[in-house]
Amino acid sequence: MDATERDRSRGPRILFVEDEEGISEPFSNALRRAGFDAVVTRTVAGALAELGERTPDLVLLDLALPDGDGRDIAREIRKTGETPIIMLTARGTESDRVIGLEIGADDYVVKPFSSAEVIARIRAVLRRSGRLGGAPATDVRLTLGPLVVDQRARDVKLDGIELNLTRKEYDLLALLARNAGTVVPREQIMAEVWDPNWWGSTKTLDVHVSSLRRKLLDDPSEPRYLHTVRGVGLRFATAAELGAM
Repeated sequence: MDATERDRSRGPRILFVEDEEGISEPFSNALRRAGFDAVVTRTVAGALAELGERTPDLVLLDLALPDGDGRDIAREIRKTGETPIIMLTARGTESDRVIGLEIGADDYVVKPFSSAEVIARIRAVLRRSGRLGGAPATDVRLTLGPLVVDQRARDVKLDGIELNLTRKEYDLLALLARNAGTVVPREQIMAEVWDPNWWGSTKTLDVHVSSLRRKLLDDPSEPRYLHTVRGVGLRFATAAELGAM
């Protein structure tokens, strides 16, 4: 079996950035038993080197590292790609979680943690990103007026021009578009797009909504696409509403 065949025979590649050997060794073994190809590094420099050599399917990222802050790794990843990130840290305050999610983390797990729980979260994030089997059907093309959301290709076009969306912006838009005409509660959005166990502020949602509106050229004072239902959630305009404009 050559190297390419061996790579194909392995499960999703997880880059695990963790400097505590008492955590990294047993959990990387748990990942391998669960069918993942786990690669461990203990420093920011090591993580960046691994990322430069080969893009993993997901990064499991500690924040407190001996040569820097794991959030710097997350920022570097988001400069060049949309590799899923789960932050794994002892920092569990609301502000830490908000910062982590705003940087681009897909989930945020606070130590101490259960291996089974984190593996379940990894599978959920990989499914949402289309990197693991069992994802919801993504072959549906949604057409809402001049907006076309291709869920298989994960791209969005407005008047035939592709929008440059981040993965979270796409996930948010796709969720709302699938539920066009229905108010989607903020709590449901946070659970489906970010963290199913999210608690506290939903400020990160407001940041992404503002960014998405700018890219849709949607005036928040007179929205065409994204309508805020105060105290409840968001509603995306229906095809009939958009066709009438």
